Amino acid sequence: MATAERLVRSWMASEKDSEVDESVAGISSGQLTLLDLIKALGEFLTSEEDRLRTKGVEFLSSVLGRCPHEKLNRQAIRVLTTFYCSKLEDLDTIIPALNGLSYLVKFPNIQSAEVKDILNAMFANVKMRALVQSTRFFVFSIVDSLVTRHRDTLKEMGSTFLTGYVNLAVGEKDPRNLMLAFAIARVVLVEFDTHAHIEDFFDITFCYFPITFRPPPDDPYGISADDLKQSLRLCLSATPAFGLLGIPVFLEKLTAGSPSTKRDTLHAMDICLPVYGSAVSREFGKKIWSSLKLEIFQPTDPDTEHSALNTLQVLVRTMHADKSQDATSEDSITDLARDMCSECMQALKEPEKSQARAAMKVVCAFSRANGPLSSFAVSQAAELLIRNFHDPDEVSNRASVVMLLTELIEACRGDATHASISQSSHSSLSPLTASKDALLGLLIVSLKVPATCLPALHGLTALVRTPELVADDELGYIVLEVSELLRKEPDEVEDVTTDTLALLSAIAGIAPHHLSSQTLPILFSFLPDVTPSRDATAQRAFYWRALSSLSALCVQPQLFETLVVRLIAKLDLLCAISPIRTFDQESTTAYAHAILTALANTLDVKVSSKDVDVPKYAEQLLPHMFRLYLDAALASSEVIAVAADPRLLQVGARIIRLVSQTLNVARQEKLVAAAFAAYTQGDVKLITGGLLNSTTPFAPLHLDASPRQRNSFTLFSSIIVSLRKEVRMPVDNLSTFLSELVAWSDNPSSTAFQRETASHVLASNVNKHVDDVSDFLSFQLEGYSSSALKNTSISTEARKNAINTWISVTRALLVRSHPSANAFIDHLFELLDDSTVDWDAARAIGLLASEDAVLTKRNNAVLKILHVQKYFNAVMPRLLEGVKGSRRETAYLVALAYLINVVPKAVYATQMPSLMPILLRGLDLADTSIRSHIINTLSSNIEITSADKDAVSMYASTLVLAMLKNCMYSEMPDPGVRAAALKYLALLPGTVRYDLLHPYKTRVLKELAKVLDDPKRAVRKEAVIARTNWYKYSG
Repeated sequence: MATAERLVRSWMASEKDSEVDESVAGISSGQLTLLDLIKALGEFLTSEEDRLRTKGVEFLSSVLGRCPHEKLNRQAIRVLTTFYCSKLEDLDTIIPALNGLSYLVKFPNIQSAEVKDILNAMFANVKMRALVQSTRFFVFSIVDSLVTRHRDTLKEMGSTFLTGYVNLAVGEKDPRNLMLAFAIARVVLVEFDTHAHIEDFFDITFCYFPITFRPPPDDPYGISADDLKQSLRLCLSATPAFGLLGIPVFLEKLTAGSPSTKRDTLHAMDICLPVYGSAVSREFGKKIWSSLKLEIFQPTDPDTEHSALNTLQVLVRTMHADKSQDATSEDSITDLARDMCSECMQALKEPEKSQARAAMKVVCAFSRANGPLSSFAVSQAAELLIRNFHDPDEVSNRASVVMLLTELIEACRGDATHASISQSSHSSLSPLTASKDALLGLLIVSLKVPATCLPALHGLTALVRTPELVADDELGYIVLEVSELLRKEPDEVEDVTTDTLALLSAIAGIAPHHLSSQTLPILFSFLPDVTPSRDATAQRAFYWRALSSLSALCVQPQLFETLVVRLIAKLDLLCAISPIRTFDQESTTAYAHAILTALANTLDVKVSSKDVDVPKYAEQLLPHMFRLYLDAALASSEVIAVAADPRLLQVGARIIRLVSQTLNVARQEKLVAAAFAAYTQGDVKLITGGLLNSTTPFAPLHLDASPRQRNSFTLFSSIIVSLRKEVRMPVDNLSTFLSELVAWSDNPSSTAFQRETASHVLASNVNKHVDDVSDFLSFQLEGYSSSALKNTSISTEARKNAINTWISVTRALLVRSHPSANAFIDHLFELLDDSTVDWDAARAIGLLASEDAVLTKRNNAVLKILHVQKYFNAVMPRLLEGVKGSRRETAYLVALAYLINVVPKAVYATQMPSLMPILLRGLDLADTSIRSHIINTLSSNIEITSADKDAVSMYASTLVLAMLKNCMYSEMPDPGVRAAALKYLALLPGTVRYDLLHPYKTRVLKELAKVLDDPKRAVRKEAVIARTNWYKYSG
C-alpha cells in the first residue's frame, strides 16, 4: 500500500510516464493491485479541487490502458465499472473516465451486467455536443468494442440501446468519428431488430449523403473522401427497410445535384437497389427511369452517362429478381421494362440521330442484364434495325444502322475476349441466336459498300468473338468474303486494312484452316517470283502490303508453318546464285529483305508470346537459312549472290537469334557445337543439314578469308548472343578463342560490320562466362591496352577500333557489376589525356551506361540491378574534377555530356543545378551531337533548374543567347540542334519567372521572326510555337 501511495503522489506531482510504467510493472508482478491504486487515489478522487479529481482519474486510466488483461478478475472489473460510471456524472472527470472505459471494455472478464451499466451511464450522462472530437472518439470506440464483443447483450437491451446510440450519434461531423459511426450503424442495421427505429437510423445515416468531405493538405489521419463514401454506402444498403425512405432521397439528388453528386448517387443506387428489393424497385421504377433517361439521352459528361447505364442495368435486374428462375418467357417481363424497350425502339427508327445512339446504349444495358428481358430487347432492336437496313427509303442511313448493330453485338459478347465456334445446341444461347443469319447476311452485304465497310468489319469481329454463336462453316463464309478486300488496290482499302487483319486474326485463333485455304493463297499470289523493277511502284506496294498482312495473320502455329515454307521457297528463287547480271540486284535484295523481315517480325511476336512451336524451327528452318547464306558466302566474288548482302545477313541473324532464344540448354549446346564446327573447323554438315553446293573451304575466321565469308560471321554471332549462361563453349580454351577473335576483328581488312559482330561475341562470352575468361581479361589489361589502346605508333583508326572493342568487354563486365570493370574504365580515363583519341575515349565513357541490344534479359545476359546508378556514382566525381581542373577539360566535358544523355533523369536530377554551368560550356563545342545532347538534357530538366532561382537568374542571359545562336540557320547547320534549341526556348516562358527574362523578350521575338524562314519545316514549326509562347509571356 505504501508503494501505491508513493507512486500516486509522485505522479500527481510530476505526471511522468515512469510512475505509470512502475505501477503497471507492480501489478504484473503481483506486488500491487488496481484496488490498491484506487485506495491510494482516494483523497484525490474525492477532492473538492476539480483539477485533482481529474488527474486522479487520468492516472488510473493510464495504468488501466497498459495493464495486462489477465490481471483483472471479475471483482476488479465490477469495481472499476462502478467507479468509472460514477465519474461520468462529474463534468470534470468525464473525459478521463471515458478514456478508462475505452480500455476497460476490451478486457475479457467484463460481464453482461457491466456492459449494461456502462451503456446506461453513457446514455444518461454523456452529452456529445458538449465534448470535443477526441472525447467523442472515446464514446464511439466504447460502443464499437461492445458491438464487437458483446453483441448479444446489446440485443437484449433492445430499444434502450438503439435509442441511446441514436442520441449519441446524431449530429456527428468529424470524419474520424464518422468512420466508426458508419461501421457501428452497418452492424446494428444488419443484425439487430431495428424495425421500430428505422426512421431514427435513416436520419443519422442519410443526412450525410452525399459525402462532400475533402481532406485537408497533409492530413495525418489518412481518411479520404472515398473511405467515407464506401462506409456510408454500406450503411445505406444495410437493410431493405431503407427502400421506401431512401429512394426519394436518391431521386432528389439526381434531379438537383452536380455531376459529382449524381455519380455518387448512381454508385449508391447500384449497391442499394438489390438490397431494397424488387417491390421497391417496381414501385419507384418509373421515377428512376425518368431520371436515368435524362442522364443517358441528354448526357452532361461521359462518366455520368456510363454510371447511369450501370444503374439502369441494376434496376432491371432487381425488378425481375423475384421472378421464378425457370421463367424464361416474355410474360415475366414487367410492364415498365416493356415501356422502356418501346421508347428505345421508337428512337431507333431514326438511326442517324443522336437519340438512336443513346437508345442503343440502353438496349445494350438490357442485354447485359440476362434473363428474358435481355433476349426480348435484343431481338426487338435487331429485327427493327435489320428491317431498316433493307428499307429502300433508308439506304442513306445504312452506315448508322450497321454501327448500331455492331454496338449491340459487342454488348451481347459480354466479357469474352476470344472467339469460339458453336458446337452444341445445348449450350447457353446468345440473345442474338435468332437473328444471327440475318445479321451475318447484312454485315457481308455491307462489306461491299465503302461507307459501311468499316463498321461491318467491326460488327463481324464482334460476331465471331461472341461465344457459341458462329458455326465453323459460317466462319469460312466470312473469311471468303473478307479476304476479297485484300484483292483491292491499296488506296481503296487503306482505311480498313488494319480492321480487316484484326477480324481475320480473330478467326485464325479458332479456325486457322479457313485462312490457310482461302486467305493465304490470295496474299501469296501478290508475291512475285521475279522481282519487280524499280519503277514498278504498284507491284512493290502490293508485295509490301501482302508481307505485312501475312506477318500479322500467321502467328498461329499452323499458319506460321505455311508461312515459313512459302517464304523460304521464295527466298530460294530470289537468292539463287547467278553467274551473270541478268536482274536488278538492288531490287532483288530489297524484295528478299522484305520477305526476311516479315518472317522475323512474326517470329518476334511468337517468341514474346512464348509460343511452344518455335523451338521446332531449330531443325526445320535454321539449317535451310545457314545453307542459303553459306552458299552465298562461298560463291566467287565474280558472281551475283544476293544472300551475301550484309543487310540480308542482319535480318537472317535476327531470325536465328529469335529461334535460339527459345531452345533449352541441351538443344542450345547442340546448336552451338554445330556452329563452332562450321566456323572454326570448316565442317558445315551439322549446321546446314548436309553439304553445300560449293567445294570452296569455309574458313571465315582466317585472316585471308573473303569478305563474304567474313560477313557471314554475324550468323555465328547471333547464336552465341542468345545462349543461356549454362551453355559451355565447345572450345579447349575460351580465353584463347576470344583473343584470336580480337585479332581477327583488328585486322585491317575487317569492316565495321564484321567488327560489330565480333564485339557481340566478345560481350556475350565475357558477360556469361567471366570466370572462364580471366586470362583473356588479364591480357586485355596488360597486353592489349599497351599494344593497341595506347600505342601511338599505330594508326588512329586502329586505336579507335580498339576503343570500340574495349567498350564491348567493359560493358559486359559493367552490367553484371563485376569488380574488373573498374580497371577497364581507368584505362579509358587515361586516354582522355591523349589528344589523338581523347574524344573517342570520352564518348566511350558516356556510352558505357547506354542500353545495349546484345546484353539483355531476352538474350539471357547476366544483369545486376542499379548497375547504371553505380557506374554513374563512380565516374561522375572524376568527370567533374576533370572538367574543373584538367588541361584536357574539353574531353571530360564531352564524356559528361554523353553520360548524362544516356542515364535516366532520376540518376542526376539532384545534381542538375551544379551541372548547369558545365553544360552551358558544352554548347560552344563544335560537335553538333554534343550540343543536341546538352540541349535535350536541359529541356528534360527545366523544371528542376527553374526551381533553383539562383541557377536560373544567374544563367538566364546565357541560356537565352545560347539557344538563339543554336537555332539560327546561319550559325547551326544541323536542323536537329536548331529544333532542340527552339523547343528549349519555348519552355522557358512557362517555367521561369517573368522578371528574370523580361529584358530579353524583345530580342527573342525579333530573332525568332528570322527563324520562321528556316528551310526545314520541322524547325519552322518549333519556331512558331516558341514565338507564340514568348509573345504571350507577361507578368
